[in-house]
Amino acid sequence: MASPHILLFPFMSKGHTIPVLHLARLLLHRGAAVTLFTTPANRPFISAALSDTTVSIIDLPFPQNIDGIPPHVESTDNLPEMSKWPRLAIAAKLMKPYFEQTINSLPRISFMITDGFFGWTLESAQKFGIPRLVYYGMSYFSMSLSTVASQSQQLLIDLELDNNKLFMFPSFPWIKFSIKDFNPAVADPECQDKLQSEFILEHVEATKKSYGIIVNGFYELESVYADYWNREIGPKAWCVGPLCLAEAPQKKQENYQTPSWIQWLDRKQEEGKPVLYVAFGSQADISREQIKQIKTGLEKSGVNFFWVAGKNQVEDDDGFEYRVKGRGMLVKEWVDQREILEHSSVQGFLSHCGWNSVMESICAKVPILAWPMMAEQPLNAKMVVEEMGIGLRVETSDGSINGFVNWEKLEKVVKELMEGEMGKELREKVKQIGGAAAEAMAEGGSSWNALNELINELHAERE
Repeated sequence: MASPHILLFPFMSKGHTIPVLHLARLLLHRGAAVTLFTTPANRPFISAALSDTTVSIIDLPFPQNIDGIPPHVESTDNLPEMSKWPRLAIAAKLMKPYFEQTINSLPRISFMITDGFFGWTLESAQKFGIPRLVYYGMSYFSMSLSTVASQSQQLLIDLELDNNKLFMFPSFPWIKFSIKDFNPAVADPECQDKLQSEFILEHVEATKKSYGIIVNGFYELESVYADYWNREIGPKAWCVGPLCLAEAPQKKQENYQTPSWIQWLDRKQEEGKPVLYVAFGSQADISREQIKQIKTGLEKSGVNFFWVAGKNQVEDDDGFEYRVKGRGMLVKEWVDQREILEHSSVQGFLSHCGWNSVMESICAKVPILAWPMMAEQPLNAKMVVEEMGIGLRVETSDGSINGFVNWEKLEKVVKELMEGEMGKELREKVKQIGGAAAEAMAEGGSSWNALNELINELHAERE
């Protein structure tokens, strides 16, 4: 029997792409040939990340002159504002003729895994008789709850009557929710513009008709929600992660220069001073006034912190860096987040709760201060704090997703995580879950077996 040939096509965003690059490595380890599609502007990053592999990388020309998108922008990471992302995602459909033309020239494909935002690839897959699996980068918990919420008429009634009312879904009677636990687009579809609404409907419908879903997680972490999804919702989803564990820490080259921030963390380790890692992702839009409150909260807390600020998140015009010099470090460029989290000095993570960050924090056995800001992050935060018990929640002034956080509240929760008894308990709990994650990815573990079963199932069908 010939080796399986698997096609991957991640969305043009590092948060969507990086886990798929890890997945490519897992597939190669199983003896598969892997072809990965991207666009010209995104190729350099992908080529560098996979330079030590045999993955075949193919560029598809990305459309230019998109309304509202600057020329040559082919990734959400380079958008002037995140509100433009639907236009970028919708424009990707114009790549379809090139996608199909290339597929027609490739060796036989066992199956394809394409991003959930590329619903149009289902038609291409069906045209060539190729099973399509979907990658969203979400947990079973958030997928299940978002689906149940979107189907709940009671949720819409509660939204109109009382935003603070707590309610339960019959399928999950042990969890109390409020409207504020959901992204507004889930709780109230009318809040979206027509373009975005139609786009979301299109890719959701395409997902329902696809062969299955790939989940970046492990069964033991959320078995109740995995079983619920596969029993009640579908299509079938396979847990094959945490994907970040697919790539071993890179060996340092002979001429390797240790980054200044690693040297700084090394010094903190030598001094016996634990460090709080602060990062909200590259796509969070944070107001200048909120940034001021973050600065004050970190400064007043007295803890040591390492803050990786995304574009437009921090402008040092107030002497902040000078005042915290010695115990606080601010970096405004890309860093290897996994390397930071796995540094022995890092004992806490103030995070937006993107699912990649949650997985990396678990694998590094670092507890989380959850501050969700967009998409399904509020549900991720709920899972981190209430389901897994490995984090504390940063409270906004009005309890809403996008609510303001005063420095006093931030200072309090930072000190509790880094210096309090609760922080010690959370560190013990995340060690247990981190150990379970490693076991799931090891040979014979649940994620290892799930990926093997998927490959064997689909490859056999295509032979």
